[in-house]
Amino acid sequence: MMNIIIFGPPGAGKGTQAEKMQKHFNIPHLSTGNIFRENIKNETPLGKKVKSILDAGNLVPDETVVDLVKDELSKPKYDKGVILDGFPRTVAQAEALDSFFEENGKKIDAFLTLTVPEEELINRILSRGEGRSDDTPEKVKNRLSVYQKETAPVLNYYKEKGAVKEIDGVGSIEEIFDRIKDAVS
Repeated sequence: MMNIIIFGPPGAGKGTQAEKMQKHFNIPHLSTGNIFRENIKNETPLGKKVKSILDAGNLVPDETVVDLVKDELSKPKYDKGVILDGFPRTVAQAEALDSFFEENGKKIDAFLTLTVPEEELINRILSRGEGRSDDTPEKVKNRLSVYQKETAPVLNYYKEKGAVKEIDGVGSIEEIFDRIKDAVS
């Protein structure tokens, strides 16, 4: 049983690595972004709420994200563990996750943070052509600084718990994945 958080700035390769980890360790991958998109697409009450928040250009409040994740993690498919991607994003979310896990006799086994130099991140985001309208170099720099400001405290929170393993996020997908396997084993 393994509960892993994969962490890192936009463009660090979290989604790609989480998919490889899911196959290799046979643990489901929970991406809050995917859950949001699914709920929005299916026009669930939560999806409608999240869509209006995102359409206004705001971040989804901690409470909403936490409820969503707890709801998802209560499903039997996560009994053997989970790879969390895009969550927790704030210390409040991290604390809520920890207490949820404690209540269920679980814990975070590893907090993997992918480190990639800013120039490389900007190049990756601009070249992956997801067609986000905000993908100009200035906007990308802004997203990265928002990430640093808002999520660095989460990294420090898990550092204090001794759960953080820094992974060099530069190299081929396979090289980076090998580093992750070494860190987790």
